[in-house]
Amino acid sequence: MHFSSDEEDVHREPKLYPLTIITSSDIRTLMSVDLELSPKQKRPAGERCCEPVVYPEVERQQAEQLARVAKALGDPVRLQLVDVLRKHAGKVCVCELVPLFDLGQPTVSHHLKVLRQAGIVGSERQGLWAYYYVIPDALKELSGWLS
Repeated sequence: MHFSSDEEDVHREPKLYPLTIITSSDIRTLMSVDLELSPKQKRPAGERCCEPVVYPEVERQQAEQLARVAKALGDPVRLQLVDVLRKHAGKVCVCELVPLFDLGQPTVSHHLKVLRQAGIVGSERQGLWAYYYVIPDALKELSGWLS
């Protein structure tokens, strides 16, 4: 059986090159580090292993509110809705928001409801339509905490 030169290159053994040999004593010499090791000791039940470096400044209730806001803003569509609403001079009808997204009116309304429950946007009904706006101080607390 005869192989073409391309096939011979594919089946040829790879060339081996000698490697530099480093022994563990060489590594110890090159990377000497003095560590003082002490045996592990079991601490009594309930005793801390160490003191906390920092304590939280955010109270539990404030942390829960910040988490609700952050969670609501964690969805890309909701983040975009807040962006549109805060740039708008006044209240925006849900019918004006639907064409901005590749979503149906019920889905956009659901996202607005989540934002409303988180305290980020407010709404006002006029006839059949709901008009939405960003609550002015809603994002100040989150923004202040992040900075």
